[in-house]
Amino acid sequence: MATQPQLAVGAVVVRAGRLLVVRRRNPPAAGRWSLPGGRVGAGEPLEVAVRRELAEETGLAGRVGPLCGVVEHMGAGHHFVILDYWVNVGHAPARPGGDADGACWADRGGLASLALIEGLWPWLVDHGVVAHLAANTATPRRP
Repeated sequence: MATQPQLAVGAVVVRAGRLLVVRRRNPPAAGRWSLPGGRVGAGEPLEVAVRRELAEETGLAGRVGPLCGVVEHMGAGHHFVILDYWVNVGHAPARPGGDADGACWADRGGLASLALIEGLWPWLVDHGVVAHLAANTATPRRP
C-alpha cells in the first residue's frame, strides 16, 4: 500500500577515509546499515534536521555542507524522499542512540562486509562517496 511521501534527511560523513554508518533499530530496514538520518519535522529547517538526526543517532555534532544527493525509498507502507548532505564532524567517537543500535566508521572494504540497506552501495558509488573514501579527502564544505 502506497503512502504519502515523507521528507527525510541524511548525513554523509567521511573522516580519514571512512564513512559513518548506523545500524537501523526500527523498520523499515531494521538491522541493516545506512547513513545517519531520519524524518524532517514540521517547520524544521533541513540543516537543523540533519544536525538533530546526526546527534540523536551517533552523539556527534556536525557542520552541514552541500547536498550530496537525493534518493527515494519506497516499500510496503512507506515512501521517503531523502536529501543527503555532506557533514563535517570533529574527532569524538560515534555512539549509537535513538533509532540506531549500532554506529561505526567503515572504509570501502568494510562497507562491502556490512548488510547495507538496499540500494545504498550503488548510491554511494554514483554520488562520488566511494571515490571520496578512496581519495581520503576532506568532506566538501559549502562555498
